[in-house]
Amino acid sequence: MALRTPLYQSHVDRGARMVDFGGWDMPVNYGSQIEEHHAVRRDAGMFDVSHMCVIDLEGAGVRALLERLLANDVDKLQAPGKALYTCMLLESGGIIDDLIVYYLGESWFRLVVNAGTRDKDIAWITAQSRASGVSVRERKDLAMIAVQGPKAREKVAALLGPADAPLAMGLETFFGADLSTMFVGRTGYTGEDGFELVIPAVNVVDWWRKLSTAGIASCGLGARDTLRLEAGMNLYGSDMDESTSPLESGLSWTVALGRKARAFVGRPALEAQKAAGIGRKLVGLVLEDRGVLRGHQQVLAAGAGEGEITSGTFSPTLERSIALARVPSATGERVQVDIRGKLLAARVVRPPFVRNGKSLLSF
Repeated sequence: MALRTPLYQSHVDRGARMVDFGGWDMPVNYGSQIEEHHAVRRDAGMFDVSHMCVIDLEGAGVRALLERLLANDVDKLQAPGKALYTCMLLESGGIIDDLIVYYLGESWFRLVVNAGTRDKDIAWITAQSRASGVSVRERKDLAMIAVQGPKAREKVAALLGPADAPLAMGLETFFGADLSTMFVGRTGYTGEDGFELVIPAVNVVDWWRKLSTAGIASCGLGARDTLRLEAGMNLYGSDMDESTSPLESGLSWTVALGRKARAFVGRPALEAQKAAGIGRKLVGLVLEDRGVLRGHQQVLAAGAGEGEITSGTFSPTLERSIALARVPSATGERVQVDIRGKLLAARVVRPPFVRNGKSLLSF
């Protein structure tokens, strides 16, 4: 039997089409995936992301542990509520997972990791933390709702009390007058403004209802995927995994090599890869012919070699087919994609494709 979030019945009652997603029963859409996509780009939409895994790390040695576990440097996190996107690596430099880490206090950090990697992430972190005295606690008592879009902040703020509403409109990272009842991160997976609300599971159905009443559209995984791809955001298991490093996944900006003394897991492998020359890169593609780009389609780069699409879709905002693809580093500005035996022309671009609801492409 598939796992279900506390909002499962709410989705069914709203007529959502439910699908299996990494072992979870999740809504793919509530009717029109295109309309849900546009709601987030133009107004505000909400997603049930309670399948994501929240892990609290507590103890005097937690910062030192995370400095060793993560490729990005948690030394950047000095003020409560600040967040950092990072990868957690194997010794080989391969990506165990990508995640968000929040600083809540010098002895308390919070991680939000992917649903599909929950078990291996917890096992890896627990094993690495044994000598540190840090406790590793999965917060199964919590649920998550992502509220995204240009009007997300004002619509959420209208539902908050007088103490929290100004914070919702003003802080860059998160607010929460009482972390036991609500934690709100200024993070998301759509390329739009908004929040990720971490709420006690017992209260999440009521919050979903309130957000809906405030005019925030219910959105499923289908729209979440087209939105994140337009925003040029990687999906674990498609655009990166344990066989790829951040340096060949468009994530060099998440690798902090500045502090020579910080010996994080995977650092020697990344430094060796960088010194030898990185043979592959992750790029954006825009199809110039008619068709739809999909994962695993072959990419041919003249004079450079072959690559593969890692994620592809039709972009509702751009009304074009777009993709992320891992290709040889020498790939130029034009490639061909093998779609059902036909070689179609595509342009190589630098993601993201869309920001704040507007195209970043020039033709």
